Amino acid sequence: MGRTFATLLWDFETWDRFRARNDGEPHFTSSDAMTIFERYVFRQAGGALLIILLSLSGIVWVALALKQLNVVTSQGQDTWMLLKMTTLALPGLMAIIAPFALLIATIHTLNRLNSDSELIVLTASGATIWTPAKPILLLAALVAMAVAFVNHAAMPWSFRLLREYVVQVRTDLLTQVIQPGRFSSPERGLTFHIRERAPTGELLGLIMHDTRDKRQTQSYLADRGVIVKQGASSYLVMTDGHILRRMAGDEPAQVIAFDKYAVDLAQFERKLEGNNLDLKTRERYLGELLNPEPTSKRYRHAPGRFWSEVHERFSSPLYPLAFALIALAWVGQAQSTRQNRMHYVVAAFVIAVSARVAGLALNNIVSVETAMAPLLYVVPIGAAGVALWLMSKPTRELAAPAFVGNLFEAIARWLRKLPTIRVWGKSSPATLRQLPSPSRGADPR
Repeated sequence: MGRTFATLLWDFETWDRFRARNDGEPHFTSSDAMTIFERYVFRQAGGALLIILLSLSGIVWVALALKQLNVVTSQGQDTWMLLKMTTLALPGLMAIIAPFALLIATIHTLNRLNSDSELIVLTASGATIWTPAKPILLLAALVAMAVAFVNHAAMPWSFRLLREYVVQVRTDLLTQVIQPGRFSSPERGLTFHIRERAPTGELLGLIMHDTRDKRQTQSYLADRGVIVKQGASSYLVMTDGHILRRMAGDEPAQVIAFDKYAVDLAQFERKLEGNNLDLKTRERYLGELLNPEPTSKRYRHAPGRFWSEVHERFSSPLYPLAFALIALAWVGQAQSTRQNRMHYVVAAFVIAVSARVAGLALNNIVSVETAMAPLLYVVPIGAAGVALWLMSKPTRELAAPAFVGNLFEAIARWLRKLPTIRVWGKSSPATLRQLPSPSRGADPR
């Protein structure tokens, strides 16, 4: 009881070596033991990766759902539409979430192996840091391939389908207008409101406020209205109402009474469909980024964004491998369980986050200055190269960055300056300095 997996492997190997010396037939070799250990590390890291990835994805999904909540509350859509729109927006963030999930899973797995003395036993048996590195790098390669698939296939597909749903929501005036007692805005500067809907389908107590034209503001008030579709066009036919029109200057407002007035609603749909033809960079596949259509306004306005998106899709799969190597370089060395490894964990996390933030910042710079595109590859490859250099050195005591030690020292000084506290079970107060030190054999009770 209480014996670790690596200890058992060591016992099996020692026993088979003993048997090999007696009967000349080795039954269990060191390579077999390491293969079993690699599978064990892969299962541990893979399970942690799935849990962390699902947790981070759930948090991001909740944030997206709260952002799109107005689709249900004010745009007259059902919950199923909300679920589809928020889920389709999730693959675009997976290229950023997945490497960090791998980083946390790798640090957790290596720290657990060391706390259970498994890395110590393997190091004592002659194993190197590459023994736990092989399964972790294999897992990092799988994550890198998944990120590449999301960048080149899943993300453009999901964003295109999401755009279609957004257009459907914004142009589906039948579901937006027929919301009694609610103010709905299918487009910026356009607001609808009805008092109630009659069983015949008529809209009673209709108000439409139009401020899209900066030169004039128009408000339509009608007792009744009905939406009529003719082919691809839709018309709102209002009966017995008034039009309140106010110009931008000092001219007096105009009030126009009408018996019947029709407003073309298809103009909104044509406007949105026109914008839908010019896809954003994240909605385009690789071929469409390399060869954009000449009529694209987005390409004519900012061609650098297309090139920065191309390089970002090819450089982001390098970060899972870089993060795995950073974690191995700082946390993969076997250490005594009495040593504090928090400095190395914080250092690995800070270095990885700094590298990814630098990559995102360079992506914005490349969109303006395309000549700096190679720097998008230099950051992950450089971080991986430094990590490999650290891993190639013999077993040593890594020096954590100075700011990490200073941070913990500052926290310790702050804790020592805390006000007087009351010791549990005592009636008289005592300060933290007056508490007995467990290292001197004092009874903490």
